[in-house]
Amino acid sequence: MSDESLFREVDEEVRQEQFKKLWVRYGNAVIGLAILLIVAVAGYQGWRYWQQKQSESAGDSFFAAAELAAVDKADEALKAFATIDKTGFAELAKLREAAILAGDGKIEEAVKIYDSLAASPAADQSLRDLAKMRAALVLADKASLADIEQRLKELVGPDSPWRHVAREIMASVQFRLKDYKGADQQVQAILGDPSSPAALSQRAQTMSQLLKPLLAAP
Repeated sequence: MSDESLFREVDEEVRQEQFKKLWVRYGNAVIGLAILLIVAVAGYQGWRYWQQKQSESAGDSFFAAAELAAVDKADEALKAFATIDKTGFAELAKLREAAILAGDGKIEEAVKIYDSLAASPAADQSLRDLAKMRAALVLADKASLADIEQRLKELVGPDSPWRHVAREIMASVQFRLKDYKGADQQVQAILGDPSSPAALSQRAQTMSQLLKPLLAAP
């Protein structure tokens, strides 16, 4: 083996190790950012829709509570969100309330709210699906694969608008559990879907490179 080939091989091993460390450390955070973007869009769209049907006071209360959350007044924000009971704004308030709790490390309390919203027949289906997605995300670091699959089973189908992020969460959980073959299947589904968002496809490509040596290992 020439010196050049040796250096190239060593460099490749170093880059693979760096990919692995970065994914293990930041993988869920990256997914979290993607989900937060969806939450923001869903919140804005929900506000536009329900603004036409609900009183201005409910909207004012919701955004006042959101401002409290934005300036790190979590306790006050939680109390404010809990007072909102108008249909539409109430569901959005529950999503924000659960997000605050999850951010404070109160995972069980957050998941309880997400699960309640996901099971509510009164809530819009898109918000119910979003609640399932958020619950799966906050549980991704500790839940069993069966639990995550149960929560996302209706969201990973080829016609689901949530399938891209749901697959990424599944891949992250399977990677954590060292189910590299399963993780690779989710990653390849993302890469093979022409409608996958560009940023998500880039992350999937990175994870694919990370998985290659793990899949090749005896």
